[in-house]
Amino acid sequence: MLVKEIMSTQLVTLSADSKLGFASDIMYLGRIRHLPVVNGKEIVGILTQRDLYKASLTSIVTNWNENKVFLDSVKVAETMTKDVISISSDTSVEDAAQIMIDKKIGCLPVVEDKNILVGLITETDVLQYFVDECRKK
Repeated sequence: MLVKEIMSTQLVTLSADSKLGFASDIMYLGRIRHLPVVNGKEIVGILTQRDLYKASLTSIVTNWNENKVFLDSVKVAETMTKDVISISSDTSVEDAAQIMIDKKIGCLPVVEDKNILVGLITETDVLQYFVDECRKK
């Protein structure tokens, strides 16, 4: 099976100028762990829940309000992963899973023509695929 058959195409994205507080709210309310960062339609980075945790720890604050103020002052560009590992929609699900395992990452942006973001495949998508395949047997 190919990634394009199971990837998410309805994505929530951020711009590099967005604030971490806004990203944190989106992640919490939407139960999202990975937010692609785009310039137009081109992917320029990815912000993960782990990135937010690291940013919160560096603020060395003790209460939620202080942390929220700190996160509202930091741009996504300062925290996001810039060297994004991505794949094409014609990559097999098995190959995508192996890349995630090898690179120890939880998602892969799916891109076409010059880094244009067209979807996202997560470890949850891959696990669901394999569970569905096992149940067919």
